[in-house]
Amino acid sequence: MSTTEFDGIYLNQSKAHGRLRMVETGLGWKAVQKTSMGGSKETKKDEPFLLGKEELLAAFWSRGSRGFEMKIQTKNRGAANFDGFEQDNLEELKNVMKRNYGISVEQREHSVKGWNWGKTDFERSELVFSVANKPAFEIPYAEVANSNLVGKNEVALEFQQPADGRAGDELVEMRFYVPGVTSVEGDENPKKKQKTEKKEGEEGKEGDDDADADDESEEEVQSTAQIFYDTLKEKADIGAVAGTAVVSLSEIYLVIPRGRYDIDMYANFMRLRGKTYDYMVQYKHVQRLIVLPKPDDLHNILVVQLDPPLRQGQTRYPFLVMQFLREAEIKVELNVDDAEFAEKYADKGLKQSYDESAHQVVGSIFRGLTGRKLTVPGSFKTVHGHAGVSCSLKASEGHLYPLERNFLFLSKPVFIPFAEIQDITLSRVGSSVTTSRTFDMTLKLRNAQGEYQFSNISKEEQEGLEAFIKSKGIRLKNDLAEEKALLAATLAEVDDDSDDGGEFRGSADEDDESPDEDFHAESDSEVAEEFDSNAESSSGEEDDE
Repeated sequence: MSTTEFDGIYLNQSKAHGRLRMVETGLGWKAVQKTSMGGSKETKKDEPFLLGKEELLAAFWSRGSRGFEMKIQTKNRGAANFDGFEQDNLEELKNVMKRNYGISVEQREHSVKGWNWGKTDFERSELVFSVANKPAFEIPYAEVANSNLVGKNEVALEFQQPADGRAGDELVEMRFYVPGVTSVEGDENPKKKQKTEKKEGEEGKEGDDDADADDESEEEVQSTAQIFYDTLKEKADIGAVAGTAVVSLSEIYLVIPRGRYDIDMYANFMRLRGKTYDYMVQYKHVQRLIVLPKPDDLHNILVVQLDPPLRQGQTRYPFLVMQFLREAEIKVELNVDDAEFAEKYADKGLKQSYDESAHQVVGSIFRGLTGRKLTVPGSFKTVHGHAGVSCSLKASEGHLYPLERNFLFLSKPVFIPFAEIQDITLSRVGSSVTTSRTFDMTLKLRNAQGEYQFSNISKEEQEGLEAFIKSKGIRLKNDLAEEKALLAATLAEVDDDSDDGGEFRGSADEDDESPDEDFHAESDSEVAEEFDSNAESSSGEEDDE
């Protein structure tokens, strides 16, 4: 059995290069790493990528990011890209692919015009965007994590985030503008199909038939963007995953992002399906779970912190906020048999069936499937017995919840761990400030990360907040006390200066006469005409003459 090998080949834009081996029964690729002596060896950590002969469908040769690449289309495993070939390898590859697998390698030239308009083709395993009948780029369906229809003519694609620590920037979203409408005929129109299934006795009158004909003509027109979106969801299996959901929760109200969603929870991820947008959340991206009672005594809130956050266009959602009526109850059952439950879920604190308060059921299921601890309010209580203090953060009104290790502000969530706080300053808290019934609290963060100022806090909560902050070992400052201390220090310095030199009289000390050294008089005698009436004037003498 002859073997053909190529070194320095990259599989699907992998970080490490590897060795490609081609034999009569199939081909395989395995990553290699450099040794300290300058050579290379195969790694034992990564499993080899193998393709059997029966899986191969077609092969294409084109320019790649690292030289030349060969793309192989498969029956069930999508497209495999092998990049890093030299141009001289083309003839050898053609011979090997034809001899071993009976496949001809087709040369394909990509469009390099840089245009952002063209045509899209939904091929077997990828979406191809072509410009002037030449492919500009391809998007494998396996890389599409989610898709949403934005408006009437825009379709947004969200891509899978790499889990292998791939370095550099990553493309996370792409939008297609798909104008126009398309006529839907025959069985493609579901509403038209429903009308053909009517019984003869339900046809109605002639007027109704005319109205139905008019409605039918309107229903045949559908936006091209909607067809593009539906086709992409079907090809990429968005919303339809292998296996059955462990549990499904219907009509859960979310404050952020706002709307009602059906939540399907699987073994490793959950999917939120709304009327307009769908989201998929990996359990490994869930950082915290917090259950809080709202001060209105009517609702409970479940906060789910995510990293990385959900994205909807340019908007990011680092928190999911679910709201439940305190008296509402739900009844759900896990879609697993007894053996599977005992093997996978019994040790996670889950039950096979629930019939309890809604927030307790959803919180327990989230805790069991995500493996995260469920945080509840701590020892802090307001003067009215609530867990949160009413306040404002900039223009947002909400409640500040002092938890055991963090501060959490809602409605727009802001999460502040105690470990990141340098000090807390209370403003407008002195007894002399009689015109205000509220005060402000500023949290200054460490390492010059900024600060948060919570305003309009009732002075009734001052004593409880001060006691709580001191119990957590956080440095507490009072701006009024600091101002008084500064004023006292300034007055003390003034008193010290006055004791040193006696009474200070200002310009009065300068009244003593002193000779003016710069003034030089012509004579010490006064002018005769000014004080002596008998003095002869020089003008008179001149008149006598």
